[in-house]
Amino acid sequence: MSVAGSEASRTEIVSGRPAGCPRSFCGCGAAIRVFGRVIPELNLAANWLRFPRTSPAPGMVAARRGHVFVLEQHIAGDIWKAYDANSGGHATRIHPRSLRGYIIVNPHAA
Repeated sequence: MSVAGSEASRTEIVSGRPAGCPRSFCGCGAAIRVFGRVIPELNLAANWLRFPRTSPAPGMVAARRGHVFVLEQHIAGDIWKAYDANSGGHATRIHPRSLRGYIIVNPHAA
């Protein structure tokens, strides 16, 4: 069965740069999505790697040096519907993303 035409695989541009976020805003946008507010220390994508590692699940974060996005819904294999701030062209999208090359972290763990 192909997931290409499914609702989960659809790309949606939801906004541009959120108010209060710097020019490179993936970390800031992820913080707003996860915590409901700007957390300046999380503006830097690499700082998300300080959270404990975990398995992919909704609400977890895919992080690497240079980019982060929030996992919303599993599509298939390593593809997840993701809330992806600064995903290109200074847009925030909800769209399918591969987890390849990313570390999954739990921002809710102490």
